[in-house]
Amino acid sequence: MKSFIIYLFLSVKIRITIFNAMIIKEKDEIMVSQPKMSKIYISGSINKVRVGMCQITLSDTVSVREDGSKVVKNNTPVTLYDTSGPYSDPRYVHSMENGLYRIRDSWNCRRKDIVIQDDRRYADAMMNQYPNKPPVSRAKPDKQITQMYYARKRIITPEMEYVAIRENQQVEAMGIKSYITPDFVRKELLAGRAVIPCNINHSEVEPMIIGKRFRVKVNTQIIPPRESVKEAVDQIISYCKWGSDTLLDISRHANCHQMREWLIRNSPVPFGTSPLYQALVKVNGNAEELSWALFRETLIEQAEQGVDFMAIHAGMRRNHLKLADIRLTELTSRSGIAISQWMESHKEENFLYTHFDEICEILKTYDIVLSLSCGLRSGSIYDANDHAQFAEQSEMRGLIDRAWEQCVQVMTEGPGHVPLNKIETNIKEHQYICKGVPFFTLGITTVDIAGEFDYIASAIGSAHIAWHGASLISGITLKDELRLPAEEDIRSDIFAHKIAAHSADIAKGHPGSQVRDNARSKARREGRLDDFNILKIAP
Repeated sequence: MKSFIIYLFLSVKIRITIFNAMIIKEKDEIMVSQPKMSKIYISGSINKVRVGMCQITLSDTVSVREDGSKVVKNNTPVTLYDTSGPYSDPRYVHSMENGLYRIRDSWNCRRKDIVIQDDRRYADAMMNQYPNKPPVSRAKPDKQITQMYYARKRIITPEMEYVAIRENQQVEAMGIKSYITPDFVRKELLAGRAVIPCNINHSEVEPMIIGKRFRVKVNTQIIPPRESVKEAVDQIISYCKWGSDTLLDISRHANCHQMREWLIRNSPVPFGTSPLYQALVKVNGNAEELSWALFRETLIEQAEQGVDFMAIHAGMRRNHLKLADIRLTELTSRSGIAISQWMESHKEENFLYTHFDEICEILKTYDIVLSLSCGLRSGSIYDANDHAQFAEQSEMRGLIDRAWEQCVQVMTEGPGHVPLNKIETNIKEHQYICKGVPFFTLGITTVDIAGEFDYIASAIGSAHIAWHGASLISGITLKDELRLPAEEDIRSDIFAHKIAAHSADIAKGHPGSQVRDNARSKARREGRLDDFNILKIAP
């Protein structure tokens, strides 16, 4: 009832001043005005959605006629895709204990295919330390709830409309045509060329879409502190404000499960994990002691928390290992090394492969995106595009079909270190083998000698591969929890990859991708220095 009253209040066409923030209702837009940069909300026409964006108000263009009189022309505001969630809204008062407002609760309540569990199936003592643990939702035993399933049923969900509005950034108001409509989003999900990571237990997430026909997205790998919850939450808030579209938790310490609950409750962007890392924590890092039962338990634990996408190394087979023996750098993926150790020790096939259908059963129950990871990705440019990597990719093709049979959304990961001249071949091979599913590249460095400037080498490779079709790019690969990069390094990494993503969007001709660049160039020509400075990619 409270949220309904708030919605009605915001929908009334009134003008009122609250704490020096002006709220204006004009047609379907609610605007919170601040100097230059404002938080605006665009309403949907199919579902009751309100999409937050950032709007930059530009100064007027002033010219002088020959007779000395001035001519003033208004410049159209620039609307930007915003990953900061409510944190950039001056009216928002954050409570870390309560978490973000659960915007998707009302959407889920209207669906008749979801049931609320009495308790978490694998709750542990650490979980009780989170003060406002929300109830756990899951699909009813005889129901499907994935975005792919709804797309097959020709249903345009609130999530689909949300991402369509978000992707367009109001370009139609500037006379720019866009092909991105809610139904176009549905068709891309149906074809498997796009995914919307939105676990039904992460109601705080603002839906976003990953696919080559949409904006290139930027991921940030995170290893939260072991003890300080506030420091961890402040960390992810900063990453979201800097422009990270997704967060990938690769922590491997004893408190990772408890810490993740706080992070998900306070994250407005999709949250991903590699469940194998937490499973390894449970066996003190001894890969030989891993088991399907242990991994399954971990999978459900994270699903109930609200993890939106999971990296699963199911395409790595036992017969692939000998293909990597001749490599210069052998295996560099931590999960790949752990799985290879398990297979060598037990003389058995990868349990993630043999239990793949059961993994899909769990993922579809919560609508979690399956990210098929590349345990055999190259660790040096010498090993790029070798038989081992493509053998694993070929295995993914069959797994994608099996996942789609259960309406599980799928993306794939790779490819590691690749020189510029081999990137186009790599992405074309991937798109063919993996049926055009979204491609997630983690630190695709183009040289092996960049050292502390690896993020530059990664940004160069990411721009190139995103131009050719990769959908989600990521930078710094965090290797050691005891020697984490400084905050400034991660900030530089995010902005380098935002520039790479933006470069690819322009090259692909994404609707309205060049609006900001043109506005900044115009401001420079006219000497509007305030506009010129605020329009840069890191305002």
